[in-house]
Amino acid sequence: MSTAPTTSASGPPHRIDPSGGCPHARNARLRANGSVAAVMLPDDVPGMLVLGHDALREFLGHSDVAKDARHFAALADGRIPDGWPLRTFATVRGMTTADGEDHRRLRSLVSRAFTARRVEALRPRVEALTDELLDALAVAARDGDGVADLRTHFALPLPMGVICELFGVETEFRDTLHQLSSEVVATNIEPARAVAANQEMVALLAQVVASRVREPGDDLTSALLAAHEEDGDRLSREELIGTLMLFVVAGHETTLNLITNAVRALCAHRDQLALVRDGKAGWPDVVEETLRWDGPVSYFPFRYPTRDLTVDGTLIPKGTPVLAGYSGAGRDPAAHGPDADRFDVARVPASRHLSLGHGAHYCLGAPLARLEATVALERLFSRFPALDLAVREEELPVNASFVGNSVRRLPVRPGPNAHHG
Repeated sequence: MSTAPTTSASGPPHRIDPSGGCPHARNARLRANGSVAAVMLPDDVPGMLVLGHDALREFLGHSDVAKDARHFAALADGRIPDGWPLRTFATVRGMTTADGEDHRRLRSLVSRAFTARRVEALRPRVEALTDELLDALAVAARDGDGVADLRTHFALPLPMGVICELFGVETEFRDTLHQLSSEVVATNIEPARAVAANQEMVALLAQVVASRVREPGDDLTSALLAAHEEDGDRLSREELIGTLMLFVVAGHETTLNLITNAVRALCAHRDQLALVRDGKAGWPDVVEETLRWDGPVSYFPFRYPTRDLTVDGTLIPKGTPVLAGYSGAGRDPAAHGPDADRFDVARVPASRHLSLGHGAHYCLGAPLARLEATVALERLFSRFPALDLAVREEELPVNASFVGNSVRRLPVRPGPNAHHG
């Protein structure tokens, strides 16, 4: 912990724009005043944001920081309305809102599916799906006067397809699941719609579960159901639905943003793309530097100190909802040097970032996200070496959320096919 004297966060709380937008200029301004900032969440709910690299690493691994919403003082006191746009993040039942033994129990049920060996076994399927989607991207560009939306035709269906196959989610549910996922993570959504989106998501996932009850398969939902049947205490129905929601949302939204942001970065930094083509950096380096420089998540809700806690000299009162400022930590000059704002795939030392979390809640899907993004980028730029953005970077519409960090569309000109397959 810091030896500096404890202070409250300086100045009035920063009101985070619920409509999202690029976080980097805001992060730089806030970081100039310290690693921890007081923020005002939607509906004037006070919170804190930890956005310095070292402070965030310490906070994420701290034994007096919890994820269970019973520690969220304003929620416990009945001050958080049902339609609050961030309520689902706090109240969904699953490993992201569990601590200690509960967290270990839930995580152990699915962790076997995400070991490095299991994920590597998925490589042929990821490669085959990537090639199918590149064919579809070429067709979309041909039909669109040379322009296609890379998110719609490639960056979204790849992780969505993989995670849904893993969990046995039928194809007909996937478009609706993405639409509802976008609404569940939106921070500028109307209260009534927030409640409805959450209910619709739960109802749809209940249909997925019912389908796997009728016809169990070689998928994770069937395996989770078997654990539920075998010992009723192991996984409640609420936890089963919450686990599915977590993996469907996190399992595609984050990788979708990661692929999108990497393509944007490479198109804007052709010299960095040339380094990869010349063998001076690898595609895994591109993925890690994108995770650091423009990570898929800006501010992730929530963690709660279980006692008054001092982080880097700033007091975070017990029960405060705290956002993990991954996008801020990624460009912290104190951790990444004076050129932290520069996209550099050959960065030495290689990126040490927190964009996939740290500690007990480190992202379980990290090996899968890395595999998908690496395969996607390597095959995309191999197939379409001249690929470039079809509009200027500043014309790209931003995400409607301060949780996710990306753009809503990515129109590209793939250019001529270098090869097929």
